[in-house]
Amino acid sequence: MWRKFCGWLLKMLGWTVDGTVAPEPKCILLGVPHTSIWDFVICYLFYKSVGGDAKVMIKKEVFFWPLGPILKAMGGVPVDRSNATQLVLSTIHQFQTCETLHMAMCPEGTRKATKRWKLGFYKIATQANVPVYLSYFDWGTKHVGIGRKFELTGDPQADLLEIRRRYRDMHLTGLHKDGYTDEI
Repeated sequence: MWRKFCGWLLKMLGWTVDGTVAPEPKCILLGVPHTSIWDFVICYLFYKSVGGDAKVMIKKEVFFWPLGPILKAMGGVPVDRSNATQLVLSTIHQFQTCETLHMAMCPEGTRKATKRWKLGFYKIATQANVPVYLSYFDWGTKHVGIGRKFELTGDPQADLLEIRRRYRDMHLTGLHKDGYTDEI
């Protein structure tokens, strides 16, 4: 019932769903472009509407009452961005100890436009041996979905450059247009 409601709500908001749940029991779902907290809401509705259940890394500062319990119920995982190494290690541990885990991450690391994307997702994916999907939420066309799986080569800089090229070629628009740049 919840699945149908989420799909209906997305449709009422004018969104089109592309794709379905990632087929692997464990994976990382990159979410681009990240310019607003509303990206989380759209992604939640999308993944629930296609039958998925994902966790989403969100900075711990927004987990205050009454928003915190709501975010946790929607799969939000509070993270301390001040200790990147500990964040990566704890996420790898989560992947190693869970039977299923779809973890959504925003490689931009912020809702502001940035040319420097974070490589935490890459370290987690390689060390936990999980695939990476190029997911998106395009506020310009109101399409949300999971793109293709990206095969990591072991060269983080080259792979990040290719990932950014693929996102650039999608011509995505964030809710706040000045909050995303596809410049490489």
